Amino acid sequence: MTTPDPAHAPVRSRRKLAGGLGALAVLEVVLGLVFSTLAGWGWQEMLDGFVVTNGLMGLAFGLCGAAIAWHRPSNPIGWLFLADGIGHATTTLTAPLAPVLADAGAPLAAQRLVVTIALWAWPWSIGLFLPLALLLFPTGRPLSRRWRWVALGIIITAPLFAIEMGSSGEPMTNGLPSGYLTIPSYADLQPLWTATEIRNLIAILLAVSCLVIRFRRADEAGRRQLLWLLLASVLALLFITPWGLIAGTPIFVLLAIPLIPIAVTVAIVRHQLLDIRLVVSRALTWGLLTLVAVGSYAALAAILGVLIPSRVGRPAAVTVLVALIIAPILPRLQRLVDRALYGDRHDPARIASRVGEQLSAGLPGVVAAIRSGLRFPYTALTIDDMVLAADGTPLGNVVPIELQYGGTSVAQLLIGIRSGESTLSTADRDVLALVAVPLAVAVHATRLSSELQSSREKLVAAREEERRRLRRDLHDGLGPTLTGVAFTADAAANLMDSDPGKARDLVNTLRTDTRTAIADVRRLVDDLRPPALDELGLVGALQQRADQLAFRADGATIQVEVAAEGLPALPAALEVAAYRIATEALTNVVRHSRATSAVLALRCGNDLEVEVTDDGPPNGAWHPGVGLHAMRERAAELGGVFEAGPTPTGGRVHARFPLGTP
Repeated sequence: MTTPDPAHAPVRSRRKLAGGLGALAVLEVVLGLVFSTLAGWGWQEMLDGFVVTNGLMGLAFGLCGAAIAWHRPSNPIGWLFLADGIGHATTTLTAPLAPVLADAGAPLAAQRLVVTIALWAWPWSIGLFLPLALLLFPTGRPLSRRWRWVALGIIITAPLFAIEMGSSGEPMTNGLPSGYLTIPSYADLQPLWTATEIRNLIAILLAVSCLVIRFRRADEAGRRQLLWLLLASVLALLFITPWGLIAGTPIFVLLAIPLIPIAVTVAIVRHQLLDIRLVVSRALTWGLLTLVAVGSYAALAAILGVLIPSRVGRPAAVTVLVALIIAPILPRLQRLVDRALYGDRHDPARIASRVGEQLSAGLPGVVAAIRSGLRFPYTALTIDDMVLAADGTPLGNVVPIELQYGGTSVAQLLIGIRSGESTLSTADRDVLALVAVPLAVAVHATRLSSELQSSREKLVAAREEERRRLRRDLHDGLGPTLTGVAFTADAAANLMDSDPGKARDLVNTLRTDTRTAIADVRRLVDDLRPPALDELGLVGALQQRADQLAFRADGATIQVEVAAEGLPALPAALEVAAYRIATEALTNVVRHSRATSAVLALRCGNDLEVEVTDDGPPNGAWHPGVGLHAMRERAAELGGVFEAGPTPTGGRVHARFPLGTP
């Protein structure tokens, strides 16, 4: 049996409360529709009495608030929306209940109480809950300490709007009594009610300003959340603006307000549902265009009303002029909005120019330019799974773009997919294909520079190691021997007259030590450069070495053939490298293979090739040892290429050296 976790108890309690409050808002709206039917109200009466609009707002804010509070119990926005929804739903219930009670002859006190509730329930939604929720969106916390004072100011001044709406003393409809909590001198307080309306406007403007600041400071995920609210605000503005400016606009345009809680819910709970940029791009474009059209129509109607007295031709002239104004504006507006949301995706030359400007600053600047230019959440440049540069944070799928130079992949450009998109669009791929070429060149140049620096470091290290070895050999080997020779010579000279026999023995010792010193010097010289190269040349030295390797490790004979014709004079370093690689390869054949013959071939064209092949039976893959590593390093030091391994006909070692001047 599973024991309930006490830590989850508060979460479950909050979820139950959220579900209960959401159900209460729904129940109130349903009862409001029932009482509207009992009161004999038709659709138009319910619409004029704000039952339809308040009911829809109650459902939208109540259900959306319940969803937010269910998934994010610690976020106060869900609870503010629940309170907002219950306020609208309560007005939806009590507005038709009042005439039902009046028709039924209910006590006057009951009628006045219901009217009071209907008048005082909904203003809190507009004056307190909605602006406070927008101020805290999307995290549920104020933007900073200073914005806490703004939130406190909204809370303290919120009762003013409720008092303005509920204390006038005017009945809601004919035949109904006035509510309680009225102010006798209500008309004398008109300056206060004007200040209250200004306060509501300031509260909304402060909330919008806070949203703008949040958008500028937010990361990619935060901006997508804010774009949902922007979309809803634009659509709501398209519907509500005519209702406030043009007389006779139907009241049902207020039904666009529920788009705000729906957008906030999606932004908080499921902001990655789809590509909000595309939706906002189109909505924002058409919203701005509609405002331009309405403004142009009003201005032209006023101007032509003076110039064209006849009303017959005036509407046609206004329509034609508005169409002529809008036609060139639409594509420009669309480009401006798309650039704000998608960057310069439709201007590949601009992206390429920005990437070119950042190439001199390094790969991190290039990656950042691509991400900011195309509004991607994440871009990175990798080589062999190693990140060279990255910008942004991966929020979803990441698509790799291969960067090729000379037909070979040199790196990968990782692109984080925008939220709501499943893959890169054709426009994105076209831009990335354009910038991939210079970026691949830059990566290739960076790799060459890194390899060159690494090669230089290895050469310096090898040179210093060789100097250290020579110093050690001279100091520890040849030095003491020559010192002993000097002491022995002095002793022999001192004993020459007094003890000729002893002096003779010292001379013999001197002869032996001198030969030992000569052998040490010869060994040091041979390590620096094989003397056979100077005495016999490269081919002769290799032939001499091949003759010395006539027997395998198991005692069996092996025939080694040297094939080389027309070799030109080679640089000393190249001769040593070719000799060392060839002799090491032949030594490996004798030691490790069971071959009966081997061929050492030297070929010279544009490059010098050294190839050693044998007819040994297959014995599996070769495991690199000290010898193979040394041969590979000798080839790399001179810019050559080295490869070794088994073949169907035996073993093969091949090295290629460029003959051009470094």
